[in-house]
Amino acid sequence: MGFRSCRSCIFIAVFLILSSTLCEAKLSPTFYDQTCPRALSTIRKAVRRAVSHERRMAASLIRLHFHDCFVQGCDASILLDNSSTIQSEKNAPNNLNSVRGYEVIDNIKSKVESMCPGVVSCADIVAVAARDSSVAVSGPTWTVKLGRRDSTTSGLSQATTNLPGFRDNLDKLITLFRSKGLNARDMVDLSGSHTLDQARCLTFRDRIYSNGTDIDAGFATTRRRRCPAQNGNGDANLAPLELVTPNSFDNNYFRNLIQKKGLLQSDQVLFSGGSTDTIVKEYSKSPKTFRYDFASAMVKMGDIEPLIGSAGVIRKFCNFIN
Repeated sequence: MGFRSCRSCIFIAVFLILSSTLCEAKLSPTFYDQTCPRALSTIRKAVRRAVSHERRMAASLIRLHFHDCFVQGCDASILLDNSSTIQSEKNAPNNLNSVRGYEVIDNIKSKVESMCPGVVSCADIVAVAARDSSVAVSGPTWTVKLGRRDSTTSGLSQATTNLPGFRDNLDKLITLFRSKGLNARDMVDLSGSHTLDQARCLTFRDRIYSNGTDIDAGFATTRRRRCPAQNGNGDANLAPLELVTPNSFDNNYFRNLIQKKGLLQSDQVLFSGGSTDTIVKEYSKSPKTFRYDFASAMVKMGDIEPLIGSAGVIRKFCNFIN
């Protein structure tokens, strides 16, 4: 009887430990409340300074979070530099000379690490910085769930195939986003972040010289002024993805699409007689709906395959493994 009782006690104890571990291994907005209570305010202040110095940095930090989550999940793998064991995602075609903000994250990590060594992950810093960047340019806010850990691997090959391309058609975009647990509406929402950013000439050259029926002729002429037709000439010249208010978070991006003034082909396909036309029209008329849905989509994106519990590590420096 005593033996059975002992076995029962051991079983209950093991069950409680496992249950406690499972409960802890979840993302939570209060994850650092006890272990690093000043982490979020430190991130917010650093993001504000960075965006104040360069308004475009808000778009860059939002995009950094997106490019991180779409490759191996939201694990800060995009921040890793090349090493003897790492082939950096920074060198993927859709990231190289395009994704920015690494130094802002490194600076934030240094500040947080000095306060709470080995506590706050780089993956969480990227997620919080994206939210704070949106707020810094009058965009929506959302509750960021925390507790992600950092990867010890990089996904260069995945970055080549798992990130949307500027020439992608609508079906390809919908399929790609669906593979990440995001629906077509989420895809349109997240594309709306292009209300802030800029693009290089090499990404929209084909579109503005196509003389197609899906581009406004006057818009194409304007964009040709800083984007020569010849490949290799002016490839890095920048143009705003949204014409009217390129430094503010609003719904003018969708109004541009209706006017056939989407800069990238992958933007204009959202309004081209396909299944997402009605969503674009809705957001063009209701900035409130767009803001609400964008925040919801960012939360969903932040849930893509996070490393939690004992998986992964907490890097001391975001650009290399401890």
